[in-house]
Amino acid sequence: MKKVTLLATALALGAAPMLAHAQDIIRHKTPGSDFPIARAVEVPAGKTTVYLSGMVPSVADPAADPKTPEAWGDTRTQTVSVLNAIDAALKDLGLTMGDVVKMQVFLVAPEGEAADFSGFMEGYSEYFGTQAQPNLPARSAMIVDALVNPNWLVEIEVTAVRP
Repeated sequence: MKKVTLLATALALGAAPMLAHAQDIIRHKTPGSDFPIARAVEVPAGKTTVYLSGMVPSVADPAADPKTPEAWGDTRTQTVSVLNAIDAALKDLGLTMGDVVKMQVFLVAPEGEAADFSGFMEGYSEYFGTQAQPNLPARSAMIVDALVNPNWLVEIEVTAVRP
């Protein structure tokens, strides 16, 4: 009864929910926007949450000196690398990208440049909001001065809910 009441209340308040699997998780779209993040995600009591530590990119070009930016690639390349690592870690835990409910993104701007948010979004959009994987997480993106490795441009951490 609670689930039906929660959904009816969300709909009455004008929310446009996206239901994930049969998990009873409600993902609220931002009204009037097609930006691929959820405005909010509701997780019912009793669900197991899994907090995945921040993931960083792998070397993109093994032929390049790993101490140089060329070895690591641009923001899009690094985003795809990080999301591949997250996908693999989630699979190891019996989860999928569709189970992600919250994401925190840390982006670095190369010295003297703006952060490449569009490059990040290109990589992100390969994993979230697709026909194959429509579940969107609530997400924050922050610009930081640096990550541990000076050639890293992206670090991402996620929270997932076990179905």
